[in-house]
Amino acid sequence: MHLTLCQRSALLFSAIFLSTALPTAAQLGAQRNDWAIGANTGLSLNQVSFNPGVRQTYCPGGVWGFTARYTSERYYGLICALQIEANYWQAGWKEDIYSSQGKKLPDSYTRKINYIQLPILANLGLGNEYKGLKGFLLAGPQISYAIADHEERSSTWTTTTTNGQETPDRSNNVYAQYGKALDHKIDYGITAGLGIELTTGIGHFIVDARYYYGLSDLFGNAKKDPFSRSANGAIMAKVTYLINIPKSKN
Repeated sequence: MHLTLCQRSALLFSAIFLSTALPTAAQLGAQRNDWAIGANTGLSLNQVSFNPGVRQTYCPGGVWGFTARYTSERYYGLICALQIEANYWQAGWKEDIYSSQGKKLPDSYTRKINYIQLPILANLGLGNEYKGLKGFLLAGPQISYAIADHEERSSTWTTTTTNGQETPDRSNNVYAQYGKALDHKIDYGITAGLGIELTTGIGHFIVDARYYYGLSDLFGNAKKDPFSRSANGAIMAKVTYLINIPKSKN
């Protein structure tokens, strides 16, 4: 799905509103002022949405960092919180390469891009708040900055000659991504997911799965550029451990 700049901006602003307004907007429930902090780690299965398309398989990478959560209230059974993370994210894509004749090739190509990632998420939970299990929904914007990237390609690199020029032999004749530097290091989009949390006397044990939909592009998308879209996408599975910050006594 190719979105215009206005459509991407509308989605991003909607995600920002969801993550920041919902946990604090309604003031009819039982108020909270609870902070919890901790660490997270997990697996990210990455792809990049190209237009024109590039055939891919998932490119696995790690994601890990720190989590802070502020719970503001319980509203008709819904536990409303704001969750902020600072993570190291290994993203990128891995190609599934076929020739222009539709033959599977031994060539391999992987582009790995490492980001500092900042998700800002609404955390809306149902269940036991202080001890036991609860389920929750996560949704909100995510912004990241690329700090490193590199290519991995096989020694076997199948080419073809067209009009006297040797080029990679690819099923849809798309190869401009090879050796191309990132035009945009800032990546932004929206994240949504579901999870389960077990609260005990020694902390919060959390498992969640989420999907990230990128709204920005890795490469330029003007008419002169080879791609009109080149956006990150990822399926992530994470585990998190949080401990409560004791409230000060006045």
